[in-house]
This record gives sequence, structure tokens and C-alpha cells, in this order.
Amino acid sequence: MSRPRDANGFAAGAKKHLGQNFLHERSVVDRIVLAVDPRPGDRIVEIGPGQGALTLPLLDRHGALTAIEFDRDLLQPLAAAAASHGALTLVAADVLTVDFTALAAGTPLRLVGNLPYNLSSPILFHALDHAAAVRDMHFMLQKEVVERMAAGPGSKVYGRLSVMLQAYCAVTPLFTVGPGAFRPAPKVDSAVVRLVPRAPGDIGIDDPRRFAHIVRAAFGQRRKTLRNALDGVVDSDAMRAAGVRPEARAEQLQVADFIRLANETAA
Repeated sequence: MSRPRDANGFAAGAKKHLGQNFLHERSVVDRIVLAVDPRPGDRIVEIGPGQGALTLPLLDRHGALTAIEFDRDLLQPLAAAAASHGALTLVAADVLTVDFTALAAGTPLRLVGNLPYNLSSPILFHALDHAAAVRDMHFMLQKEVVERMAAGPGSKVYGRLSVMLQAYCAVTPLFTVGPGAFRPAPKVDSAVVRLVPRAPGDIGIDDPRRFAHIVRAAFGQRRKTLRNALDGVVDSDAMRAAGVRPEARAEQLQVADFIRLANETAA
């Protein structure tokens, strides 16, 4: 039995198992479009367009964009709704399988999207893997996640996500969005954040895998001192040589401290 559909051809209701919360508040959409500020020649890629609340205004403003959508039930009605607004290229795929570097084909992407809460961190890390092919990102996420992304040392929410993102990007929270802007309304506030990848020469990480390994290990047991959390990864003498106190805890280190620790203790 097929699901009932609205006047635009979209099936009624969101799919809970896909973490769908469809944005519908036009004032919020307008603020996101203003923040993105599309310009001629931009290559915009939307992650999870849903029912097109952001897609259609972006098309009205820019004329063309690519959208990646996992829910195949949304593809046909979204394509039909977009036909009178601009050129929409739909990619039916799990975004975690999309090669952004190949998709960019030499023109840096501008990523936008209302990310599903249950996949926000994996999507962020996937985007980081392709940061060299991305000009900027404007994402709607759970407010708590945005706070973690932008947190500084000493904060209770400063952690692996903070360090990894800030090492590769400038992270700027833009504004908070209440639950009423979505259908169904989530039980938490959301927030829009801008991420701008740093130029490769400004990052300064010699071995990205080692850096990621050290950050993961350091925060894996965040109540432990670095001497214990990094046991078997970096010894105390090497930490001191890199200017890091073994008795410190991970949340006390600056992003630059983690970069120096990874670079100066590489095999």
C-alpha cells in the first residue's frame, strides 16, 4: 500500500529511521541562503535536500545545483518541484559513499545541507577527507554538535570533533534554530554553522593519519592524563620534547599542541 502524498507529490510524514526532520520555516531558509550567498560560477552541492525547502530557494537564487539524496521516494517529486526553479542534478546515493573530490572535478564545491542528527559526525569527517576539494560548508546540525565543533580548550564539550575540525577548517557558528522550524519538530535546538577549509599550506599536519590517531587516543579516555591515554602511542619523554606535559589531559591542549605532538613524534 503506497503512502499518502501531499499536493507536491511528497509522501506524507518523515521516515524516522532515516533521521528526517524537514525544514519548513521560510525565514530560516532565507537566512541560510543569505549566509551561503551564491555567486556566479559557484558549484553548490546540497546534502539531503528532503522535500526541497532549501533546494528551491537556492535554485531561484543560483539557477543550478547538485543534490545528494538517499531516500529514493523523494527523488521524483523533488525533480518535478524543481523543474520550474532551475537545473537540479540529483545523485541518488548515501553521501558517505560520494567521492566529493571526483564530483568537484577541479571546481571547489560549496556544500550545504540540513544534516540528519544521527549521521552528522560521519558526514563531517567524510567532508574533511575531501577538504581540498571543498571551498566552504554551511550545515544545519543539532545545536549541541555545533557547540562541540566550535569549543575551545578547557570547555566540557571540547573533544575529538573540535580538534579535528578546527585543525582543517575555520569553524563559525551562525545562528540557532528552534524545533518549530521542522516537521516533525525535534526535541532539541538546531544551529547553522559555516566551515571554511584552511589552505593546505596553513594546516601544518605532516601525517594526517598519525594526527587523527593521536587525537582519537587522547580523547578516548579523556579523564586520564596524556601519559596514560597515549600509552603505547607516544611516550612521556617524546611528549616533553614536543612541549606537551604528560600529566595534562586532552581537553587542556590547543589544536596546535596536537599538531606539534603528531609532527614531532612521527616514526
